[in-house]
Amino acid sequence: MPSKIAGTRRPSAVRGGGRAPAPPRRVRGGGVRRLYERARRAWDRPLTAYYVIIGAGLLITALGLVMVYSASMIKALTFDLAPSYFFRKQLFAALLGTGLLLIASRMPVKLHRALAYPILAGAVFLMVLVQIPGIGHSVGGNQNWISLGGPFMLQPSEFGKLGLILWGADLLARKQDMKLLTQWKHMLVPLVPGAFLLLGLIMLGGDMGTAIILTAILFGLLWTAGAPTRLFVGVLTVAGAIGVLLIKTSANRMKRFDCIGATDPGGEGAPCLQAAHGIYALASGGWFGSGLGASVEKWGQLPEAHTDFIFAVTGEELGLAGTLSVLALFAALGYAGIRVAGRTEDPFVRFAAGGVTTWITAQAVINVGAVLGLLPIAGVPLPLFSYGGSALLPTMFAVGLLIAFARQEPAAKAALAMRRPGWGKRAGVRWKSMRRRVKKRPSGER
Repeated sequence: MPSKIAGTRRPSAVRGGGRAPAPPRRVRGGGVRRLYERARRAWDRPLTAYYVIIGAGLLITALGLVMVYSASMIKALTFDLAPSYFFRKQLFAALLGTGLLLIASRMPVKLHRALAYPILAGAVFLMVLVQIPGIGHSVGGNQNWISLGGPFMLQPSEFGKLGLILWGADLLARKQDMKLLTQWKHMLVPLVPGAFLLLGLIMLGGDMGTAIILTAILFGLLWTAGAPTRLFVGVLTVAGAIGVLLIKTSANRMKRFDCIGATDPGGEGAPCLQAAHGIYALASGGWFGSGLGASVEKWGQLPEAHTDFIFAVTGEELGLAGTLSVLALFAALGYAGIRVAGRTEDPFVRFAAGGVTTWITAQAVINVGAVLGLLPIAGVPLPLFSYGGSALLPTMFAVGLLIAFARQEPAAKAALAMRRPGWGKRAGVRWKSMRRRVKKRPSGER
């Protein structure tokens, strides 16, 4: 009789007998492929664009505050002001801008469309006031500012960008609903004449850089609306011819083209001083920079260190790692904006999101390109990053628009609707179940 031990069935590694299968071979690049698939699945989630826009926008603004403080200290001291003077003004503007961002992100699309005409009309009215002697003020050779009293100044053309986007998006959306965008005259009129009105008011003050950004917004709206290639090329040719004429007739603008890629300030008058010292700042930063606050170029050698050329100071103090981080944040913000514009079914949301994304990315490219010596210096700030409340407030409102649009995506709206009550429901069920499990024990014996 066999013993129980002998008769006991031994566990087998593989049920059904046979040899155990060989471990799967590791495919070269499998880790990279899995990482790519995870990233792709994460990006395809409904709320990814929503969180990317919030995170990138706030991170750019926060890092910009730090760099404004670092880059503006010396300039403030030269005017016998407190070192934090420009930083405090920028912080105040950032707090106001955060309020505008929150308001814009919670507003329904209908209210955004209703605000299009008042914002555009107000911007045009203020841009007309800029040209009236005694009201408008000239800064840096361009008359495009209005004094608000004390140290506060307003640049109405910055709000003109936002007004053009909202008005153009509402106009194109209504025409698409009426099936009129298939006709070229309805696509151009009155959008192009309205944009040219804003461009004319801007050019009366001599601000070529803002005019370029406004032109980019116009082309962004036309491109998002599906303008035919011939129509698009025709408008681009006309705008390019006008731009060449304005550049050729201005000696100052021609000098800016001569300073592309300059590494020497030049001879008498140092015409390429800003371009050359911007390159010096970037070159001396190395991989990780000289340290926050340790810039040398901001000590008077680099003009506009806290506004147009703040990216150069960032490269000097934070190095290549810092500048690439800033560029990555702008790339993430732009890509998320494109995703919002591409996935929506609302034509107004598509046009407005495309216009805002064009505005922020085009202005960032022009600013960074000028600092790198690849483009002429246009005198435009780095969005959300450079010093200037007039530029920061409408830009943060525009980021709030993108957040609101990202929330309006059907899948994102469903995810948010499921998430909020889910937390309360799960928490309530868990609390009730815990209360049922804990039985009340009487005192004394069990």
